[in-house]
Amino acid sequence: MLNYLWFFLAALFEIAGCYAFWSWLRMGKSAWWIVPGLVSLVLFALLLTRVEAAYAGRAYAAYGGIYVVASLFWLGVVERARPLSTDWIGAAFCVVGALIILFGPRFSAS
Repeated sequence: MLNYLWFFLAALFEIAGCYAFWSWLRMGKSAWWIVPGLVSLVLFALLLTRVEAAYAGRAYAAYGGIYVVASLFWLGVVERARPLSTDWIGAAFCVVGALIILFGPRFSAS
């Protein structure tokens, strides 16, 4: 259950870090936006290492589904743009994929 918290926090910090760079390069904000962006991306990387997974690649793959959903929430809350219904349908597929990746090893024959 704690994995979900790590995934959520990692997604928040990754999106915030990338958004800081987006703000600087695409929205004309000050280059000082790089500083919180870098701090946020470092926190993202550290938080993702907290996930209980035997392999980093599996943790990153499962995280992808959570990241997609968090990105749509970011779009709505921070950027104030309404996600489309097709965005949510695509996100649902990503979450199903993430759940298969997370719980699949428990059901395998090995």
